[in-house]
Amino acid sequence: MFPYRVDNPRSTPAIATWTIIALNVLVWVFVEGMGDQKALLGNLCNLGLIPARLFGHVLPGSTIDLGEHVSCAVGSAPAWLTVFSSMFMHGGWFHLIGNMWFLWLFGPNVEDVMGAGRYTVFYLLAGLAAAAGQVIADPASTLPMVGASGAISGIMGAYMVLFPTVRVHLWIFLGIFATRVNVPAWVMLGYWFVLQVLGANVSALEAEGGGVAFIAHTAGFIAGALLVLVLRRRAFAAAA
Repeated sequence: MFPYRVDNPRSTPAIATWTIIALNVLVWVFVEGMGDQKALLGNLCNLGLIPARLFGHVLPGSTIDLGEHVSCAVGSAPAWLTVFSSMFMHGGWFHLIGNMWFLWLFGPNVEDVMGAGRYTVFYLLAGLAAAAGQVIADPASTLPMVGASGAISGIMGAYMVLFPTVRVHLWIFLGIFATRVNVPAWVMLGYWFVLQVLGANVSALEAEGGGVAFIAHTAGFIAGALLVLVLRRRAFAAAA
């Protein structure tokens, strides 16, 4: 299931959304070297969010095992800074493109409702909530967490609250066959949220440490659905 369009035209330019997309791309190009292994690994362990590092269990200079005979040394960036820097980093091209696609698809309408300033605050708060969920779930983890998906999950949660009946156009792939459908936003986003909850439970049962940050996605989605009730502009709240 891949969303490619929403029937929900925006009324103002999505300045904040495009700025956030640009920042993520710039970090990928100039900080992570567009996936160059040395640059990627070095910054992953310096600017990625490592739960154990926040509690002082992992110190700068320590070596972290990332699996598959890959390791990296923890950098000197302040641990608190990694909570924010990790939101603008990605582990690969598909990770970046997938996240930016969902941000471009759902972000502008949410920005419309909040305005650029509140939307930026909302984005960061949703990202912090997602990070907090992941850290609380496994505070001893030494695996770096990177990606904008926690904050983008918050946008998706807000979208379901604000525009539950807007039609979302999807590609659905069934083996070698593909078809296009359109469904209400609450169906697509609700289905996505259920997958994250199920994924979080499976990961917990199997004690998996890496892969998709399902708990961060779940926490970000819930935070976004709640934060939008506070941060949306009164004019929209009155008209909704």
